[in-house]
Amino acid sequence: MKKAWLPLGLFAALALAACAQSGGGAAAVPFAGTPRDTSALKAIPIDPSPTPAPHSGGLVGGLLGGVLGILGDLTCGLTSGLTCHVIAGTGIAGQPAGTPAYKLSGLHPADLQSAYALPSPTAGAGQTVAVVLAYDDPNLEADLGVFRKTFGLPPCTTGNGCFKKIKQSGVVANQGWGQEASIDVQMVSAVCPNCKIIVSEAALPDDVALLAAAKSAVAAGATVVSNSYSMPETSAEDDAAYDIGVPFVFGSGDTGAGAQWPSASSHVIAVGGTTLTRSSNARGWTETVWSGSGGGCSKYVAKPAWQHDAGCANRTANDIAAYADPNPGVAVYDSYLGSKPGWRTYGGTSVAAPIVAGAIALAGNGQSVLTDASYIYAHAGELNAITSGHNGSCATYLCNAENGYSAPAGNGSPHGIGAL
Repeated sequence: MKKAWLPLGLFAALALAACAQSGGGAAAVPFAGTPRDTSALKAIPIDPSPTPAPHSGGLVGGLLGGVLGILGDLTCGLTSGLTCHVIAGTGIAGQPAGTPAYKLSGLHPADLQSAYALPSPTAGAGQTVAVVLAYDDPNLEADLGVFRKTFGLPPCTTGNGCFKKIKQSGVVANQGWGQEASIDVQMVSAVCPNCKIIVSEAALPDDVALLAAAKSAVAAGATVVSNSYSMPETSAEDDAAYDIGVPFVFGSGDTGAGAQWPSASSHVIAVGGTTLTRSSNARGWTETVWSGSGGGCSKYVAKPAWQHDAGCANRTANDIAAYADPNPGVAVYDSYLGSKPGWRTYGGTSVAAPIVAGAIALAGNGQSVLTDASYIYAHAGELNAITSGHNGSCATYLCNAENGYSAPAGNGSPHGIGAL
């Protein structure tokens, strides 16, 4: 992929903004019990801390490598036209590993399982969810252990056969994508604690390397593949390349209305983002479209036969949705950060995609009926309806939730596993 390097001045501005906004100044969000104040939503950049790893190549090479490493961590791949979907939440940042669960900000596994009525304690055995990302987080397995122990989930380790990491040649460590990795494996764990996890690491943050990493994960036994990255659509998209034989789940991005690639592929399950609020209704939760969610009408991908909305002649993303609001976000443990390592909260469709991937694994039929999103459309009545909220200023369902299908919310959010 051609790399469009951004001006260093822009990186500096982004770094200053990130440092100013992600320093933990937001008020603590109460643990799972009171309605969330959606007016306080702040979509803020990922942590800009440099990767604490030495760079070789002498003084000049070392300095250049250090600068490029910092920029890569800041942008999470943006320099190649592709970005992951990491958004820092408004909860407390940097709580230590021994912090008890009741003191942690953000939504917890029990909240997600409750909100989506999931059979998490009893289902998922025999299923393997792959998380595909660029670069490496050397603390990932240990941090997953902290997460699972804190929330009373069974261990998932290399030693017990639950956790496996595979990587392309030349993979290096990176804190920006390390945050993505922590979010993804911990949200899969939150939803499907009985699932095995494969982390498949690409050497570069581009679509070619990441697609190859996904195929490697399938070859290694993955029954569902979760992805949390996107790029602008182009006429060079190869829709057929994303037919990999198992559910291929993609977050739709965090920049509001508009289709992005690869979530616009007709061979993937495109996931939009929502806001969850505690409620006195029968469900116990109210769910609306999160304003940052991606989703819209593709410019290039033909409309699949199983999609029937009339306002877009091509493929419409999304197909389904799940929690993504960074206010307060979900609780995630990441010790690899140079700035305020430990427990943090995160939002974005980086959260929504692995939630849906984990729910698909709970259903256990991905390799037979869910190789695209058609099954979801045929069983849309078994999803939670999302009828309010928007991700843009248009006057139609392409950026406004309404009864039935809408682009930002798809057909709704998981309600158990009947639609999966």
